[in-house]
Amino acid sequence: MGLKSKIILLAVAPLIVATAIITYLGFQSARELASQELSIYEFNLVNAKKLALKNHVNIAMSAIRPILEDDQLSDAEAQSRVKKILEGLSYEDDGYFFAYEMSGINLVHPTQPDFVGKNLWNFQDRTGNYLIQGLIRAAQAGGGYHRYIWEKPPLMKQEDKLGYVVAIDRWHWIMGTGLYLDDIYAELAKTKATMNDNIQRSFFTVIAVVVVTVVLVILLGLAINLHEHKLADSRLKELAQRFMRLQVNERRGFSRELHDGINQLLVSCKFRIELAENKLKRGHEKEVIHQELAKAGDLINQTISEVRQISHNLRPTLLDDLGLDTALKALIDQFMERTEIQVTYSFDVSTKLPDEIEIAVYRLTQESLTNIEKHAQAKNISLQVLLSHRHVMFECLDDGKGISKKSDLCSGIGLINMRERLELIGGDFLIESQKDKGTRIYAILPI
Repeated sequence: MGLKSKIILLAVAPLIVATAIITYLGFQSARELASQELSIYEFNLVNAKKLALKNHVNIAMSAIRPILEDDQLSDAEAQSRVKKILEGLSYEDDGYFFAYEMSGINLVHPTQPDFVGKNLWNFQDRTGNYLIQGLIRAAQAGGGYHRYIWEKPPLMKQEDKLGYVVAIDRWHWIMGTGLYLDDIYAELAKTKATMNDNIQRSFFTVIAVVVVTVVLVILLGLAINLHEHKLADSRLKELAQRFMRLQVNERRGFSRELHDGINQLLVSCKFRIELAENKLKRGHEKEVIHQELAKAGDLINQTISEVRQISHNLRPTLLDDLGLDTALKALIDQFMERTEIQVTYSFDVSTKLPDEIEIAVYRLTQESLTNIEKHAQAKNISLQVLLSHRHVMFECLDDGKGISKKSDLCSGIGLINMRERLELIGGDFLIESQKDKGTRIYAILPI
């Protein structure tokens, strides 16, 4: 996996993990909140039912109260009238009133008249609830509610029901009514489904946003990667062209040195030898011939010196013979002897460096000292070469006049050569300078 892919992964992975955790926690919180809201909603709906039941029973009691308070009527006549009134009272589609004796005998039941006259004290619903006993206890407590399962008209399907009863103390009866709770359950189910839909919609919205974000991050990373690849290719082509130009210039210079220097010296040496040969044939004195041969020998020595200098320029022999440290010391000693500028030198590299790194450090030092000699007017130089974390660090600091224009920091031929030489081996090059405060050249070379 490439570095760019790792960076994209490091950017996307925490986003996905954080979003997943936040989404999960949010989803759980939303579910808990929905459950709490449903409980509150159910509580309010049931309370509304209780209030309605109480109101219905109060209305029924208002209808039969004149009979209960009429002392002129016999109990039989009064009971008959009360039963008749209760049987005739109804509300909504399935609301009716019932009445029981405290012993459990049914007195009024409009929807199931076959229950009338029967003792339902031990009657149970499908859950095992002794519902008549529960209703009687609620009435004896001063009126109250009891929950049970009962058949709902007109289909007579068993549904959960909430009853409210009060006592008719005159005859030891209970009277009440009930409301079915299936509409509450239906409303709760509908509300719960709506809440779940909203939660799921929010969840999928978050997932969609995350997916879109991840895709955008990946596409952006790929676009940046592609753009950087194009820039790198362009830069690489530019470096290759510069390298070719550098090679051409070096070869042209090498050719010129061979033609103008060594070739001329060898031609002169050839002429001196031919002249000595002619003089020998003509019988000139040995002294004259020896002089010509001596001059030819001087020319040969001069040619050897030129060849050595050219070879040194191509690759210093000291690098191969004695190593980088000694080669740099020799270069610095020659520089101090020639310029009388003091150089403080520090070399802290304990391992053998690759050839391309050694020649790069040597040329970097050579070019830096040459620039200082030509332009800096410096008196002191600090030069350091050290090894740190698989990188060679190079620093050259002088106390000269510095570089006054920022444009000169990038346009100098020597500086361009140094920068391009480092870029070819993957190094970094930095130059800092202020007027009258000297110049600092800093380079990092990977091993």
